[in-house]
Amino acid sequence: MEIETERFWVVDVEGSGGSPPEIVELAMLEVEHLALTDNKRHWFVQPERGIQPAATRIHGLTDDDVAGAPSMGDIADDVVIWLEGAPIVGHNVKVEVEILKRSLPDWTPSAAIDTLKLAKALKPGLASYSLANLGNEFGLADQAAQRTGAQHHSALYDTTLAALLFVHLLSPLTSDERQTAVRDANILDPKQGSLL
Repeated sequence: MEIETERFWVVDVEGSGGSPPEIVELAMLEVEHLALTDNKRHWFVQPERGIQPAATRIHGLTDDDVAGAPSMGDIADDVVIWLEGAPIVGHNVKVEVEILKRSLPDWTPSAAIDTLKLAKALKPGLASYSLANLGNEFGLADQAAQRTGAQHHSALYDTTLAALLFVHLLSPLTSDERQTAVRDANILDPKQGSLL
């Protein structure tokens, strides 16, 4: 499957910790021609059920933080409009695809590129492939923090760091190598089996 490789939306969600989790923060950042653009979207979202303490320990968000935020239903149309037709990118992107599909049943991404798979394929032998470790390994963490004023487990920071990682991994490749790498990291590729 040929994937249009000029424009992507990098996405990250933070969840409520419920079962199934609801979105409490969503960030999207456009990457075009292997450069981060100023085109980004960021929402705090009020879940139907409260944020679990275990989730708060990870991302720091409480019910009070999202008390005045819109519901997912309030922003769903906007999210779909922005994501429509473009491949999405994320670190362990299966999580984003699953939670977004639950929240946006009419949306299906054209491709879902996993920077975790991409990093393992292009940079084998690292001790850890967590987003935080890769950000430190390649000197991208400080840049993500400067761009967002946030830290790890903020959706805006994680989206920015995943976008920087995506660009870092693909930039040295030729166009053909890039196409192959992106195709191989697409979790929706039927050759890899259905992950949805």
